[in-house]
Amino acid sequence: MISEVPNINIRIIAVGKIKEEFFKRGIEHYLIRLQPYSKVKIIELQEAKAGEKGNFQEEKALEEEAMEIVKNTRDDAHLIALAVEGKKMTSEELAFYLERLLVEGKSKVDFIIGGPSGLAENIKKRGDLCLSLSDLTFPHRLVRLILLEQLYRCFKIIRGEPYHK
Repeated sequence: MISEVPNINIRIIAVGKIKEEFFKRGIEHYLIRLQPYSKVKIIELQEAKAGEKGNFQEEKALEEEAMEIVKNTRDDAHLIALAVEGKKMTSEELAFYLERLLVEGKSKVDFIIGGPSGLAENIKKRGDLCLSLSDLTFPHRLVRLILLEQLYRCFKIIRGEPYHK
């Protein structure tokens, strides 16, 4: 457990815009809470127009989004793609994972959140970790809020600070 968390630069690369005011307020709340622990930047990418689930247009849209995601990731960042079929971790395991990155000198982490159709397979495989936040399927807008809350919780765990359960 590190009492003083080294500087970590987190970027959340997310497909789609947040329209709902309640999501915006929740996201802003956790961005403010994260300020003492980390620099966090959210990069919103345009959602490609997809047809029905499983058709050619959806695959084409995922490919278009994947190209934009790749353009916006940093070559020197540790990439974590979020997908329901990814590795499941407890909050403590994720905190330990992030702490290990810091100890290894990896100070840049890019989290990738897909849009309503998810992420292209090449993005899931390109990442250093494919992470699942739950077996449940969440709207991509809610995933952004959940991720920020979990990052805040991770930094509290890393520092040994109390956090409500």
